[in-house]
Amino acid sequence: MPRGKYTNHKGRNRKFTSPEELEEQRKQEEQKKKWRKDHGEDTSSEEESGNEKSGSGSDSDSDSDDEHPTKAKGVSGLIEVENPNRVVKKNKKLSNLDNLGEGGKPQLSRREREEIERQRAAAAYQKAHAEGKTEQARADLARLAIIRQQREEAAKRREAEKKAKEESTTKKR
Repeated sequence: MPRGKYTNHKGRNRKFTSPEELEEQRKQEEQKKKWRKDHGEDTSSEEESGNEKSGSGSDSDSDSDDEHPTKAKGVSGLIEVENPNRVVKKNKKLSNLDNLGEGGKPQLSRREREEIERQRAAAAYQKAHAEGKTEQARADLARLAIIRQQREEAAKRREAEKKAKEESTTKKR
């Protein structure tokens, strides 16, 4: 057997109370109770709780429990508190479940709802951009107008240069 800090007590002998001893203790308690009743002494709360634990209560004890409601300990009797985390199971009517299954939309998760909202916003922005109603579209159109004007001027210059070359070649001939 190991000596020291860690010992296992599972193999040791155990002492059990014999049924005769238990019966004798119960009889002694009943005699004490009877003597107190006869002499008119009130039983203390310690002895009442002892009777409840041992399970040898009489019919009068169970009647008194029904008459007096149990008092809540501490402040819980003064304040009624409802636990917000407690999930109360709600009964659903079968007729309501059938209606929800047929015509109701399926519940979407938060991510799915956000994705649909993003797609709607993008489509609305594209439509407004095509109509030229957004700031970016206005800036793009202004840039395009400037570029067109520059290209037209460059085309006119090229035409003028071509005409000048043609005239100079015709004069040389």
